[in-house]
Amino acid sequence: MRPRSLDEVTGQESLLGKAAAFRRVVESGHPVSMLLWGPPGTGKTTLARLVANHADAEFVTLSATSAGVKDIREVLAEARRRLETNERGTVLFLDEIHRFAKNQQDALLPGVEDGTLVLIGATTENPYFEVNTPLMSRMTLFRLEPLDAEDLATLVDRALSDAERGLGELQLSIGDEARAELANRTGGDARQALTTLEVAALLARGEARQVIEVTDVAEALQRRIIRYDRAGDSHYDVISAFIKSVRGSDVDAALYWLFLMIEGGEDPEFIARRLIILASEDVGLADSQGLVVANAAAAALAYCGLPEAAYHLSHATIYLATAPKSNSVARAMSAARALVSDGPSPSVPPHLRSAAYQGAAELGHGVDYVYSQDSPGGVVQQEYFPDGVPARALYRPGERGEESVIAERLDEIDDVLGRSGRHPE
Repeated sequence: MRPRSLDEVTGQESLLGKAAAFRRVVESGHPVSMLLWGPPGTGKTTLARLVANHADAEFVTLSATSAGVKDIREVLAEARRRLETNERGTVLFLDEIHRFAKNQQDALLPGVEDGTLVLIGATTENPYFEVNTPLMSRMTLFRLEPLDAEDLATLVDRALSDAERGLGELQLSIGDEARAELANRTGGDARQALTTLEVAALLARGEARQVIEVTDVAEALQRRIIRYDRAGDSHYDVISAFIKSVRGSDVDAALYWLFLMIEGGEDPEFIARRLIILASEDVGLADSQGLVVANAAAAALAYCGLPEAAYHLSHATIYLATAPKSNSVARAMSAARALVSDGPSPSVPPHLRSAAYQGAAELGHGVDYVYSQDSPGGVVQQEYFPDGVPARALYRPGERGEESVIAERLDEIDDVLGRSGRHPE
């Protein structure tokens, strides 16, 4: 069922639309080296073959999981001979190019630069992280998206009706509910959809039925295909979506992303660490209990492990998502770091220096220090900043949750210390 022309390819409208750059390059018959970046089953190999067909070029395939520098040199040598003998070009399709080491990727550069061959690399990983910059700069990046349910349903119907390449000879049909189930549960992967259809067809025929039912699809799938690579792009994108959902107080979206990670095999300790960070970064002093809950969830994970610790990760996620939010801790950190970095080299004032050794008083260390606990309010007016660094407000409390109480207490403290400017006008 592999498409034999651009018009047979389903989906990828951004690449295959009549005015799309990719389509125009392919149809020109003069292709450029390119990177095809997208999830499995979205047509990377198919498009590479069609590029070679339109250019009337030899199509050579290598997989980065098994090929080495020796294989690359052999392909380059053969491509040069092909150009010299019959002036026919070569398209090298390198699957999983992200798995090539730096020296292997460098071996491709001479052939790409001098036009010995056209390189088409396929990757499921973000090429900006995985492909060397010199090679990236000589290739055009095209991104493929997962097929939507409507595209997958079209593929299913085409496979059932095509007697030459598909299952048409079996004269099977598929119910609307079964078609929708298959399309929705194969993760935008055309290859997985067709494989599932083939198994479901065998199950239906095994029971002498001509209609593929939902139960056939469910048995063929066993479980939903979850597109999640804990070592790749999904790792960064999904945790970003999770953190932003908790920060945005969308508890339902946060739970969705949480269980996408859990079901996809993400390291649960990584999730717990991110929750602990978020508890101070985004909830902070608006609800200090959030840090306690996040730490408790991490401890419960270490004690119980998955699957039971999913309760605790969910507990912490719900608590933090619904808690009042404040980034005052992050803002205070930034202000303090800037003051330390940009200010003068500090010298600890004598009255703040340690006096816990014999002779300290003779040096003036600790002299004139006022013990604040002896005052009625627990605060006394004295200088705590180093000489040459003017006292200033680094922490500015927010107005949400517990910080409103902290703000009132700080107003009292600032009055005693003689400090102002904590509240922006």
